[in-house]
Amino acid sequence: MVPPTGDGGSPAPIDRPILEFLQTRLQATGQVSRAAITDASGHLELQVVFASSYYPAPVDEATLTIRWYTNDDFKIHYRETHSEHTWECRWDRHPN
Repeated sequence: MVPPTGDGGSPAPIDRPILEFLQTRLQATGQVSRAAITDASGHLELQVVFASSYYPAPVDEATLTIRWYTNDDFKIHYRETHSEHTWECRWDRHPN
């Protein structure tokens, strides 16, 4: 196996065209208030903020972070911020 490069999630580079496609699709929906490709975390990823009307009132903010690789490995991270806590869930596909 090739050792991971970049963020350690996959040996392949990030697939920017897929992130751009997802960004365009998500921005066209009413559920998303913002979708931006960024490398602020040191890794190229799509950061999505859901519209506040899309989630229940006790949730202060709901976000989705997506990394997609050229070999179709992916990492998707969902996060809800509540006044007293956060709830997170992650889905990914990569070599073990």
